[in-house]
Amino acid sequence: MSIWQSRGMLVYFGCVAFALGAVFGSFLNCAAWRITHGESVMKGRSHCPQCGHVLSPRELIPIFSWLFQRGRCRSCGGKIPARYPLTELIFGLLTLLCLLRFDLTWLCLRNWVFLCCLFVLTLTDLDDYLIPDSCLIIAAVAWLIGALLMRTPWQEMLKSLLAGLLFGGGILGVSLLMDRLLQRDSLGGGDIKLFAVCGLYLGFIGTLFTVMLSCILGLAFAALRKRMNPDGKKEFPFGPSIAAAAALMLLYGEPLVTWYTSLF
Repeated sequence: MSIWQSRGMLVYFGCVAFALGAVFGSFLNCAAWRITHGESVMKGRSHCPQCGHVLSPRELIPIFSWLFQRGRCRSCGGKIPARYPLTELIFGLLTLLCLLRFDLTWLCLRNWVFLCCLFVLTLTDLDDYLIPDSCLIIAAVAWLIGALLMRTPWQEMLKSLLAGLLFGGGILGVSLLMDRLLQRDSLGGGDIKLFAVCGLYLGFIGTLFTVMLSCILGLAFAALRKRMNPDGKKEFPFGPSIAAAAALMLLYGEPLVTWYTSLF
């Protein structure tokens, strides 16, 4: 079955994908908040972070609940940050793009799980300079299961494993050298492990472009952050830049590499 069989199929599955993505965007945002606040991700119902009010089903409708409540908690009247509907909207769009790129395949499901992990670690890194090992483990396990389900040749699996080891080990070596030269931490351990996991999904060329693109995005993010908050911390989370670059390469890596190489 393919979503491209007819216009009706495309519209139907596109709407389902966006709705499902928005629901999972809400869950992933909640999971990220709980991770950074020491709460269990799997236990306990969703609640207001200010007053602890347990949310009812009508308060859990992605995007619309925030709009209908005008960004306020129904119990205490506390302000609900715009981050909530934004994360739901963004991940809904990401899920839709993933479906359009990979169709109804095991590859689509595997890559969507990777996007889920990238999304959570982006939020935790922004909140608490934290890239959870659990996200990286889930992504690695999803890659392995996906490779087995798709009956990926062992040669291709070996190439992906070597790419992960090469970039993880190589960036670790560069990081240790920079640490010694600068007399401070230059790159977090979570960032290094994230690059290694990217190697599994993107291969050598894709991960190489991810490294370059993440540096560009990181510089832009740091400049924007400095401009918005001149007196803030000098350190900035690099995980979101890596995650954004990896997601871009995952979805559109082939045309981007082709375009870039055509310049030469």
